[in-house]
Amino acid sequence: MVGTVQRIDLNADVGESFGPYTIGHDTAVLRAVTSANVACGFHGGDPSVMRRTVRLAVAQRVALGAHPGFPDLQGFGRREIRLSAQAVEDLVAYQIGALAGIAASENARLHHVKPHGALYNMVARERELADAVARAVAGVDATLVLYGLSGSCLLEAGEAAGLRVAAEVFADRAYNPDGSLVPRGQPGAVIDDPTAVVERAVRLVQDGSVAARGGETLVLRRDTICLHSDTPGAGDLAAQLRTGLGAAGIRVLPFVTSGSSPGR
Repeated sequence: MVGTVQRIDLNADVGESFGPYTIGHDTAVLRAVTSANVACGFHGGDPSVMRRTVRLAVAQRVALGAHPGFPDLQGFGRREIRLSAQAVEDLVAYQIGALAGIAASENARLHHVKPHGALYNMVARERELADAVARAVAGVDATLVLYGLSGSCLLEAGEAAGLRVAAEVFADRAYNPDGSLVPRGQPGAVIDDPTAVVERAVRLVQDGSVAARGGETLVLRRDTICLHSDTPGAGDLAAQLRTGLGAAGIRVLPFVTSGSSPGR
């Protein structure tokens, strides 16, 4: 049985614009969340966007995280690419280092790492690749928290590598009965009704439960809830989610290493 949670981290994937292309509603979303997963230039983002996003997050005292993905701008990192475990370790370490350098130049530091898209889904189910990501994180900075899907291989790999891990759940994504996320290409995979998202989030925090596709009830470990900045109306949705959690008596605070402060 998953116990009652009185606090939760609210995270968002941000910084995914690049060049002349604007993706997501970062400014509005960063006013409501407590942790930011910043794209590192492979699936989205570029050096200038990374710096701008770091500045936005620091100004809002939001905990900074790297959001590494596959080198797949055209597919937005949502296409599975079969790479060796060593190649995955290398590309994750490279992206963490890039964002850490920009953060340092803004007098900030990283607090967590969360894989993106297809990489996130692959390391949730494939232990060899999950171990590669965990090695990359531990090799760059063993104080970083590793965010991963609740119940996934990535959390097991992170703990085995000596990392602190945060179990992530989703208020705006549908679940399969096995605890995996419904693929985005399927109808109903993304939930954008604010009332439904808030209700799901409160229920997840209070008792760890969420209805899966087919009507089954899943009970999940939850340390952080993800909200996507590219969901339609994401800014308003984030604000309503933050308000709804507060109204339910839930404290919304960043999941960060003990003794650290958000964004610094």
